[in-house]
Amino acid sequence: MAEILENMSKALADTVEGASTGVVRVEARHRLPATGIVWSADGLIVTAHHVVERDDNITIGFSNGETAPAVLVGRDPTTDLALLRVDKSGLSALPQAAFETAHIGNLVLALGRPGDGIQASLGIVTALEPTERRRRGGSHLEHYLQTSVDMYPGFSGGPLLDMGGKVLGLNTSAMSGVSLAIPTPTIARVVDALQRHGKVRQGYLGVGAQPARLPEAIKTQLGQDTGLLIASIEPGSPADKSGLLLGDILITFDGVALRQLDDLLGLLTSSRVGKTFPTQIVRGGQLQTIEVTVGERE
Repeated sequence: MAEILENMSKALADTVEGASTGVVRVEARHRLPATGIVWSADGLIVTAHHVVERDDNITIGFSNGETAPAVLVGRDPTTDLALLRVDKSGLSALPQAAFETAHIGNLVLALGRPGDGIQASLGIVTALEPTERRRRGGSHLEHYLQTSVDMYPGFSGGPLLDMGGKVLGLNTSAMSGVSLAIPTPTIARVVDALQRHGKVRQGYLGVGAQPARLPEAIKTQLGQDTGLLIASIEPGSPADKSGLLLGDILITFDGVALRQLDDLLGLLTSSRVGKTFPTQIVRGGQLQTIEVTVGERE
């Protein structure tokens, strides 16, 4: 038993050491620095949005003691992610794990570099959930990882590693009172959007809606109990321009059933901005399909 524990202890230490060059210190606030992840060898650093309290005078500290100024490429408060760039090449980008490899009960390591040296915290994955409950500002995460790791001061923005030393996600303490990690597929999506646009574009229709029970005949026909009753429409909004009216009940959008407001908000992703989709509605007791174009929220 002692030999097993000794081997496991050595393996954990080796994992931390192997990943340490890809974990950086982020000095972007007045109090304790936070942590960042080397995302690409050519100088991209990802960290948590909430630890980047200023847009300039940002400094990155590396494992070898060197420091470099960083520029803010962009940030997305809805996913608590920020993208920085340093004028350095040949950085040690951490390998990424597929989200599907994470399972409840897996051992994980949270790494931080709020000071000069690397720090680590061991725990397990306690939950893997879609994030309808943690939707932020009209955007959402595809999933989140909840863990039992202790999020020590300055750990936000650092990596959550599997036992192979691959990044499962980015640790954040901003979204709730528990330890959460934003998974790598979400990070990759946000990084791509920030590089392209400097922000994550958010889809927008301009309607106020609430769940409403469908007429019995339509309920039987569709096999769907509720839709979204449009209670308000902003003048000149995408919904207004597309011909939606007060009192319409939204049934489906792009073929996806709409039963709760979160169903609609979850479909208004950046990839849908500017595109037109068939939207099934009930108007005057009759089913209709109209084309609705998604706008961009300013």
